[in-house]
Amino acid sequence: MKIKSLLAKPFAGYIAKQIKKDRESAVADQHDIFNSLLKTAAKTEFAKEHGFSDIKTHADFVKQVPIRDYEAFKPYIEKIKQGKHNILWKGQPIYFAKTSGTTSGVKYIPITKDSIPNHINTARNALLSYMAETGNTKFAGGKLIFLSGSPELERVGGIPTGRLSGIVNHHVPRYLRANQLPSYETNCIEEWETKLDKIIEETIQQNMTLISGIPPWMQMYFDRLMEKSGKKVGELFPNFSVMVQGGVNFEPYKAKLYESIGRHVDCIELFPASEGFLAFQDSQKADGMMLNSNSGIFFEFVPAAEIYNQNPTRLTLKDVQVGENYALIISSNAGLWAYNIGDTVKFLSTNPYRLVVTGRTKQYISAFGEHVIVEEVESAILKAAAEENVSITEFTVAPLVAQDGGKSYHEWFVEFENKPGDMAIFAQKIDNNLRGKNVYYDDLIGGNILQQLKIRPVRKNGFIDYMKSIGKLGGQNKVPRLSNDRKIADDLQKWVANEF
Repeated sequence: MKIKSLLAKPFAGYIAKQIKKDRESAVADQHDIFNSLLKTAAKTEFAKEHGFSDIKTHADFVKQVPIRDYEAFKPYIEKIKQGKHNILWKGQPIYFAKTSGTTSGVKYIPITKDSIPNHINTARNALLSYMAETGNTKFAGGKLIFLSGSPELERVGGIPTGRLSGIVNHHVPRYLRANQLPSYETNCIEEWETKLDKIIEETIQQNMTLISGIPPWMQMYFDRLMEKSGKKVGELFPNFSVMVQGGVNFEPYKAKLYESIGRHVDCIELFPASEGFLAFQDSQKADGMMLNSNSGIFFEFVPAAEIYNQNPTRLTLKDVQVGENYALIISSNAGLWAYNIGDTVKFLSTNPYRLVVTGRTKQYISAFGEHVIVEEVESAILKAAAEENVSITEFTVAPLVAQDGGKSYHEWFVEFENKPGDMAIFAQKIDNNLRGKNVYYDDLIGGNILQQLKIRPVRKNGFIDYMKSIGKLGGQNKVPRLSNDRKIADDLQKWVANEF
């Protein structure tokens, strides 16, 4: 056994005990973090403007600090970019994580000296939890690949700035550097397809044991590997045993990824965001991810249907219910306060607190009052695909409002790995599944206000070409599942297959 694998065992056991303790003390830890955040930030400009000195309870916090999105935070970020100190958190951030927003353009999310351990240690803890539970430490001695953004950083207001994955790349422990692929030079390539070719070149002959990334971009890597080698990924890399993924719902990609591998490998799911590392899969024996309740982040949960209300219900961890859909609100030692990160989650259990990501607060369709969410469309198409033995590569949905007296409908753009034998039956099954998930949509169809959804088959690699056309191929970019307008749908028309 290699020395890294050997040394990992006792450390994994130690970390696993700490994580077990965190699971059992989650509510108490959240209470302590809440008080610690208020105390540490007491002298900041934000604290003075929002009366932190008068906040004693969560109810006080709700009264004093409204929920904000990035647009509302922008004035504070601009002050930081101008070189001012003690604005949102003590001193200045050590990084800005640069990310793209749908309405805000480029967003600059602060990462502080106090918050960087949350990003670095959580991924480590997920791997160590896995090691402690399964006993598999051998992968630590092989080659590990993290499909990520460029580690090259620019300076914005004197603060090092880049993609979160690129920032984290600078903090990979020295003992893993020799195992890490691709090379720094290859990781710095911005153009995704050029970068992917170099990654293939550097990895195809290596002893790859762990592969990590966002599922659609891992699939592109797997496709290129199979094209070059003529082998399934699991055959090409016989010691490949751990796949780490996050960023999107895994289920729509799972079947094709495993088919590309050709055998079972263990999978670890993560919930990272520029705003914080929010949850991670702590057990192969349980569904969902453990909320990162003791890592410098205070969580609030707003019933998803209320998120755009003027005074929505704001729950703390102790009050959440299994099965309810919540918008996730965070306050953290990065200087974010009652910040709406835009994700929705649902708890699978509260002892311990394990959850799944159900979608985005801004990804929904309610052009006709139906308020269809991501979880519902993914469930509807996956159930139909399983029944019809169909594989889906990618899809997105948008409303089509009839202009000439006809009926409106939902338009589904779907790229198939293998197509259904009868598209009409497949569409009918998706529609029935969605009606069973969403009572408002059911009423609109049953009341003849909407007609059944229509599917537009997208040609092979059409979504890849679309993402390339808008400059968002690779990295952490994802195809939105739902849009409440026609922008993406209209852009995709050029990649719709002429024939089925």
